[in-house]
Amino acid sequence: MRSPWFYNAVLSAVFAGATAVLAKVGLAGVNPDLATLVRTAFVLAFLLAIYLALHGVPSLTVLSTRAFSFLALSALSTALSWLFYYRAIQNGPVAAVAAIDKGSIIVTAVLAAVLLGEALTVKVVTGAVVLAVGLWLMTSRS
Repeated sequence: MRSPWFYNAVLSAVFAGATAVLAKVGLAGVNPDLATLVRTAFVLAFLLAIYLALHGVPSLTVLSTRAFSFLALSALSTALSWLFYYRAIQNGPVAAVAAIDKGSIIVTAVLAAVLLGEALTVKVVTGAVVLAVGLWLMTSRS
């Protein structure tokens, strides 16, 4: 039996895939930066409602300065990713843009190895190479 993280990851992939298509439709005739802002406001509202329903009013004092700082940097990285992603899908083919976006897996593996000491095993490197070839195939012109 698989670990719970696996099922959460599969659900994340399903919703991320739906997100790209839904966003492409929502971007018709809309400034992509405004669309990102509106999307982010909805994300905040949904996450706040879910958190309050499951956990009650949060106590932010449990976050250390280090945790808060890295979460803020992660939020900045997410914001920039979303801004560029929405600009790309507005005019580009959504499947190709989503494929290139998933190239972030390679960036994640390298950063995890360099910054977190996670292993770059033969399996990980082989998967990254196969992924890169797949990205090239999905985005190259016939």
